[in-house]
Amino acid sequence: MAFWSSATVPPYKVSQRVLFAFTLSLSLTYVCYTLMSCYTSIRFPLHDAGYLSQSRAEQRAEEAAEERATSPRLGVRVETVSPAGPPGEAAGSTGGWRAASPPQLYTVQNWLERDIQESSTPDFGVQRLPQAIIIGVKKGGTRALLEAIRVHPDVRAVGVEPHFFDRHYDKGLEWYRSLMPKTLDGQLTMEKTPSYFVTREAPKRIFSMAKGTKLVVVVRNPVTRAISDYTQTLSKKPEIPTFEVLAFKNRTLGLIDASWSAIRIGIYALHLENWLQFFPLSQIHFVSGERLIIDPAGEMGKVQDFLGLKRIVTDKHFYFNKTKGFPCLKKPEDSSLPRCLGKSKGRTHPKIDPDVIHRLRKFYRPFNVMFRQITGEDFDWEKDENEEIS
Repeated sequence: MAFWSSATVPPYKVSQRVLFAFTLSLSLTYVCYTLMSCYTSIRFPLHDAGYLSQSRAEQRAEEAAEERATSPRLGVRVETVSPAGPPGEAAGSTGGWRAASPPQLYTVQNWLERDIQESSTPDFGVQRLPQAIIIGVKKGGTRALLEAIRVHPDVRAVGVEPHFFDRHYDKGLEWYRSLMPKTLDGQLTMEKTPSYFVTREAPKRIFSMAKGTKLVVVVRNPVTRAISDYTQTLSKKPEIPTFEVLAFKNRTLGLIDASWSAIRIGIYALHLENWLQFFPLSQIHFVSGERLIIDPAGEMGKVQDFLGLKRIVTDKHFYFNKTKGFPCLKKPEDSSLPRCLGKSKGRTHPKIDPDVIHRLRKFYRPFNVMFRQITGEDFDWEKDENEEIS
């Protein structure tokens, strides 16, 4: 009581002590609040709070974009958070793929859940050698197939072509394994390198790795494929001779130059015989490059069946892009653009002399018949001999 007694302490001293006690009380309150906040942030992580600061959200968005650029998953996912407070996911959002919608707002918990399910997560899973490989063919539609199958949550695939079994075999299987994405139990590891199909050593090397490996081959009308192949080369080397010059050893005699890679790749039956020395036909699935454009969902359904996957990639994942002339994957709800293949796909082919096209069709016809007899599948390449290549 002496502390507060006005009889023993002058009035100005009393007011000083009251002010000191009030200041001390505020300080203790602040310390307690700080300690409680620290405990809360340790006990309840940030994602339970349901929001990020704007600066941290932007940082996470940049990290996500960089990761998706090199990730074996499909597309680029950019997360945005409103600076006004904890955002909620837009009404009607299902986390699927749609043709058009504004960027969505996601809580941190939603972001983490999606990341675990759909993205490359370095802290989970193990790197495994691929159980399935897209082995060919160049300019047949392998990139479109890879991008579509990567939508499936049970598939993880390398985004770039490893070229292990044709160029880097001397580096060993452990080097090859190190290129693979991490997968969880039940997920399928895949890669695609179209040049494997025409590499003589590739079948034996893949068989030595795992004789049960499932193989996928995307084939396309060999004449159209050859012109597409040439078109790609022309875009990089505009000084090369015309298609007509390169396609013939002697045009006057009509002798096709089968040593030119653009022509040689399309002799599918001969390349397939090399693979059948090591793998049964039941382990090889053939995808029609034409049907992959006309009916992508139908072709993807067959691929998923072959790989032993549930049919998750369906027609709801595709829309036809009239400008490009082929199907594109519908964009994620949180992305501003649909996922279409790049400028290197869907190039306009140069005008080719119809006589050259006729001679090429005649050249490929017996090989196409042989290929149909071996595979038991009719790809309808001869349905319209007079159709103009475009």
